[in-house]
Amino acid sequence: MKRILTIQDISCVGKCSLTVALPIISAFGIETAVLPTAVLSTHTMFKGFTFRDLTNDMRPISEHWKNEKIGFDALYTGYLGSFEQIQICSEYFDDYKTNDNLIIVDPVMADNGKLYPGFTQEFADNMAKLCGKADIIVPNLTEASFMLHEEYVSEGYDEQYIKDKLKSLCKLGCKVAVLTGVSFEKGKLGVYAYDSSADKYYSYYNVHLPVSFHGTGDIFASALCGALTKFNDLEKALKIAVDYTVESIKVTLDNPNHVTYGVEFENALPFLIESIK
Repeated sequence: MKRILTIQDISCVGKCSLTVALPIISAFGIETAVLPTAVLSTHTMFKGFTFRDLTNDMRPISEHWKNEKIGFDALYTGYLGSFEQIQICSEYFDDYKTNDNLIIVDPVMADNGKLYPGFTQEFADNMAKLCGKADIIVPNLTEASFMLHEEYVSEGYDEQYIKDKLKSLCKLGCKVAVLTGVSFEKGKLGVYAYDSSADKYYSYYNVHLPVSFHGTGDIFASALCGALTKFNDLEKALKIAVDYTVESIKVTLDNPNHVTYGVEFENALPFLIESIK
């Protein structure tokens, strides 16, 4: 059985980060190892949440794993909360990278033209360095713009603009860049990717649902990570991840009593498993 290590925080209540990654990756029939960077009582959309930083535990955990000769078919990072956590992840990449496994970085730090609270351009620059050590990165347009020191453009761009940005992202050092939240047509939203080793572009779109839920980026990145590790087919993985994310939102909206703090991705897991078959 293949094994993926995912490095990000975990919320005891709330549908994001590890709470999302664990079940989604497991649905692919892949063992999911976790390295929690912090424990929160709820995710940050709630008020008054508690928070415990686990940065000091990250290196000792790695030392134990190395003593046990534990390896991974992929390493996948999500939200990282500090410069030190970025540095530790960089060390994990050095220690566990092989010729056959994948390193996937979702540089979770910004959206809608703005960095998340507490993050700075310096943080984005450090995240760009981490992305340079990855095989595959999955930023949204805002995160890409900050890492490249380019102006954020939310609409009115053309296909060449996206292609140029993807090539610039690959110049950071990664092999494949995937831009999320790309749209050239009203009512359609999807992803655009560039594989620099093959000099080939891929894109895939589904319906654009005019709603916003916390954690949908984590759902997409986790599904993409699982699909890439299972099938080693970028085009197929993009389709699976986009379709599953959209289906998760649809089943949430179908429930008139859905909660406001997350997407009912659990109810869409049968759809994901069927798409894997």
